[in-house]
Parts: sequence; structure tokens; C-alpha cells
Amino acid sequence: MAADLFGDIQYLKGVGKARSEKYRKIGISSPYELIYHIPRAYLDFRAHVPVCQAPIGDYSVLKLTIFRKMPPQRVRGGLVICKAAATDGTDDILIVVYNNVYYFQAMKEGETYYMYGKVSGNFLRREISSPVYIRADEKVLIQPIYRLTQGLSVNMVRTNMRQALEIMKQSPFETLSDDIRRRYELVPLAQALEDIHFPPSEAASEAARRRLAFDELLKLRLGMSLMKTRSRKSTAYKMDSAVDIEEFTGGLPFELTDDQKMAVSEIIADLCHDTPMNRLLQGDVGSGKTAVAAAACWFAAKNGVQSALMAPTEILAAQHFKTLTEFLEPFGVKVSLLTGSLTAKKKAEMRAAIASGETDVIVGTHAIIQKEVEYRALGLVITDEQHRFGVEQRAALAEKGSSPHRLVMSATPIPRTLALMIYGDLDISVITQLPNGRKPIKTYAVTGKLRHRAFGFVRQRLDEGRQAYVVCPMIEDSESDLFAVKSYAENAANGDLNGYTTALLHGKMRAAEKERVMEEFRSGEVQALICTTVVEVGVDVPNAAVMVIENAERFGLSQLHQLRGRVGRGEYESTCILITDNTSEECVKRMKIMSSTTDGFKISEEDLKMRGPGDFFGSAQHGLPPLKIADIATSTELMHEAQSCADKLLSEDPELSDPQNKALKMDVMRLFSKDIIG
Repeated sequence: MAADLFGDIQYLKGVGKARSEKYRKIGISSPYELIYHIPRAYLDFRAHVPVCQAPIGDYSVLKLTIFRKMPPQRVRGGLVICKAAATDGTDDILIVVYNNVYYFQAMKEGETYYMYGKVSGNFLRREISSPVYIRADEKVLIQPIYRLTQGLSVNMVRTNMRQALEIMKQSPFETLSDDIRRRYELVPLAQALEDIHFPPSEAASEAARRRLAFDELLKLRLGMSLMKTRSRKSTAYKMDSAVDIEEFTGGLPFELTDDQKMAVSEIIADLCHDTPMNRLLQGDVGSGKTAVAAAACWFAAKNGVQSALMAPTEILAAQHFKTLTEFLEPFGVKVSLLTGSLTAKKKAEMRAAIASGETDVIVGTHAIIQKEVEYRALGLVITDEQHRFGVEQRAALAEKGSSPHRLVMSATPIPRTLALMIYGDLDISVITQLPNGRKPIKTYAVTGKLRHRAFGFVRQRLDEGRQAYVVCPMIEDSESDLFAVKSYAENAANGDLNGYTTALLHGKMRAAEKERVMEEFRSGEVQALICTTVVEVGVDVPNAAVMVIENAERFGLSQLHQLRGRVGRGEYESTCILITDNTSEECVKRMKIMSSTTDGFKISEEDLKMRGPGDFFGSAQHGLPPLKIADIATSTELMHEAQSCADKLLSEDPELSDPQNKALKMDVMRLFSKDIIG
């Protein structure tokens, strides 16, 4: 059976069933997916040197003719060593291949090859170990290196890639019109795919990379916009604009900032439309997003519909419950908390109250999207720290109502262009101002040598009646890390914090135990809380004025900023002390950034530049296709061009239903799950 581009990869010439399983391990099940398996690097066989100039102990490219092959040698332990003598015309060298007879047999006596490998030996006798090679008459001398798995070699993938590209050439496809390619100076897709794998020059490789990166950014933007269009088709709970939000905002014990007022008015305007709101509320730590969410919940309650707020952790859910209760219950709005750790009896009571409409606002973890939870009239869905849930869980909560309005909140500030790309299915409200009375947090980075002095400062603040957090990294969810946190807490209680009340808080504790510790800290009974990043978001203790972060090098900039945001939430001057013994250039740069600014948007831009979008969002950014080529952190201009192109395409053809856009829409649907945009 002949292979077609979208058929099973096992039918591609030279693949077969066994090798197809190896390909599936790296996410490749068709020739089409194979041609999008982009090289991770290239070998340039043009830059070859004579044998005598190859540095000992280093990698080089040599042009060698094999003049004698020796029979394979079997040694103890089953190892097979294959050797061949070769020359560059002046000097000889020994080629050594370990445990790969098939690979060695493909080399022929009398043939000339370009070989890349590690050269060892001495001035008189040299050898090259397990070299990567191509024939000297090969037309393309810049060769791809791929991400592999056991049982797949670079040469196998190259051979199969050529086969897949041949199939593509027989019926080349193009997703962009000639007009778009001319406008943005893009090479044809078939040429880009050929040149990304086997580039005749660096310029061709660069042009191919630019076209494929543009395609990725365009498809990401189109997919997110189509999701927005789909959600806008549905009707929702159209609320009454005659309900005066001033009744709520004017009754608060503080005045909202201008940014908060603007966000509230944008949200209320959305809630009064008959298409569902789909909005991202983005704000720095401590900027007062929960007060804005409370205004939306009050407005929904006054319109006779329920609101649900989903948080990623029980601690954060409990914090939101406490804050929303304080904001809303004086206005007669009933707030309830539903989490996985409640008893079966309490859960049943809570579910009954939700189904009957007795409760207006339901706060919880993913427990609020379980099948058995039914709402009387769910008109507003709010998710906090949305990047920890992702598209699918957000959709699951929305399905609990009849196309409810959706608000997602994030305290991870993201540069606006990136937010538009990642959250393209959402409108965006941004809060940059801090509430009145908040003082900027002073930040200092010190080495372990100054730890004792740093804790002297902590004790001084505790003596003044303030409280402190001490954060230890617990990167791996392992017993050894847990032991390290526990032993650190014990040492601190008996050492630098001796005589002060301390408590330990980490993710492996039971929910009830976590809540007890947090309550003791909130009430002031515990002076210093030694914890892991379980306090990263949402914990609000206004009296806490010192944050110490141990091994600060183990956290990203945005995470350090989140942690720092746990202090400075009251009237007291607050301090963050970063302790690290890492003196690498990158670490020093990060510590300087943290010490010089408290602007979350500046910090997020730096974080993005240093770590890239993959690490920036972590592995939990569910539902979005991974970017293989485009680098959002550095491809700003290309991203703007892709966005402009997507907006023009959608203004002319909102559903991408024109015949000329059919291939592009198919590609978008392959990237996104069909049920999200289909």
C-alpha cells in the first residue's frame, strides 16, 4: 500500500510496523507529521579540515576515502567493534564504530565520505569514533540533526524525511495566497519544508524558518479567534444595565482605583450583552483583582443568577472565599466554599444549596466542575490563575450553565502582544495601579554568608509585631525535598528563629491541616511561616512584612515576583530578602532585576526573554498547541505581522470558509482540538 501524506507512517517506504512504533513515541504518526518534525540543529559538512589539523579530543568534519574494512570484533559483554582504515589523501585515520554493524556495513571500501565525529589518539595515530557521515557526492552539505528515540538513527530519519518530502512534491499544498506571501515576503510552503530539512544555504534555512514561524503564529492567532467567534454565537444570560453597580462600589470601605473602575465598567458592559463575555482580567500581585471579581458577582446576583469562582489550590480557594464573603455578605449575597476535602455529608449539603439557588456565589477548586454538581442558574464563571487550568477545564466549568459569561483572572502579568496571542479568545482588561496606601516592597539579594544577618533583620521586624514568610524550594515532589523543608524548619526554629512561634506549611499536608496553619498565621498566633511555594498566589495576611526566599536561583522571575507579592499587602513597609550562593551570570542578572523593580509587567518581559514561553507558562498551559519554531519572546515583529494577517483574513472571511482558505482552516483544526473550534 502506497503512503499518502496524511496516511499511516508505517506505509512510508523504508518504515514498516516496527519503526512506525518508534516514530509514534515522538508524536509522529503520518508523513505529514514527519515533515513538521523540525531539525533541532544542523551539521555543516562544508567546513572540513585535513586529518593533521583535527584537534585531538574535539569534534571535526573530515573528508575521507575508505581503503580497508576489517571484520567486526566481538569482545566480552557482547560489544561489537567495527574498524576501517581511511585517508584524506595525505594522512590516514582509523574509523571506529561501536555496536552498530548495519551502520558500518553501509560504508563502502573505495567510497569517499564527509564524516563528523570526535577525533582521538596522538600525533602519529588518530581515530574518529562513531562518526555521522554522508557521501561526498551529496548535493546538500548542510544536514539536519533531529530529536530521536531509541531505535531511530539520524540517517534513518533523514532517509524517511526525503521520502515524505517526495510525496509532498507530487501534490504540493499551500495554505497562504500569493498576495499574503508577497505582502509578508514569505517563501512557498513546499519550498520552506524542503529547505528547513535540507537547506542549500544559511539564507535558505533562515527564509524557511521565517515562513514556518509565521505559519505557527498565524494559526495560533486564528485558532484562538475562531474559539472566540464560536463562543459569541451562543446566547447567554443578558443582564440588566439598569442595575446600578454604584450601589456596590459606593458601599465598599475603600475607593476603587481608576484601573479597577475601568475593569468593572468593561465587565458590566459585557454582562449586559446577549453574547457571552469572554474576558481576561490581568493585574499585578496585590492590584485588587478580587474586588473587581466581587463587583461582577454582586451584579450577577442582583440579576438573579449564580457565579462560580474556580481556583487552582484549596488555600487560594479558601482565601477567595474569605475575601468574597467580606465583600459580598454585607450586601446580602450568599457565598459558599466547595472543595475536595469537605466531608461527604457537607458536600451533599453544598450541592443541594447550589442546585436550589440558595447560594449566590460558589467558590472552590476543580471540585466545582464535577459531574454531580448542578447549578440552578450559572450565569458567570470566573477562573483564577487561568494558565494553571487551561482551555479544557475552563470549558468544562462553562458547560455547567447555558453559555455563561466568562472571566479569567491572572496575577502573572504578560506583555500585551503575548497576551493577545496566548489568550486570543479573550478580551483583555488590565490593572496596573496598586490600591491606595500600598508601599513598594524593598528587595535585597544576599549570599548565604549573610543569612545570619538577614535573620537578625527578620527578628527585628517580628519584635515590632510584624510577621514573616520563609520560603524553601520544593521543586521535585519527593521525600528528600520534603525532608529538606522539614529539617530546615526544625533548624530555623532552634536557631535563627529560636524564641519565636514558627509553623511549617507544604503541599503534602492535609487540607484541614493547611487551613489550620494558615488561620494561626492570619490571626498572628504564628509569627514566622516556613513554607514551600504553596503560598505563591492569593494568600493575604496584611501584617506579614518580611519575605525570605532561600535558594532563590531555583525560581523563575515571575514566581519570585508572585512570592514577593505575599508581603506589602498592608500599611507596613515590607521587605523581600533573596538568598542564593549561585554566582552565575544569569542568576546575578535575575537578582538585579528583582532588586531594581516591583513592576510585574517589566519582570514578566525579562522572564520571557530569559526563559522563553514554554518555561514561562510551565507544563500546565493545556489546550494550546506547542510552538516548534516561533519564539514568542524574540519574534515580536513577526508576531505583529501574523496578528495583522489573521485579523485581515478574519475580517474578510470570519469562518475561514472560502475555498482559498480551506487548507489553512484544516491546518488550524489539526493544531487545535476540533471540539474547541470546530
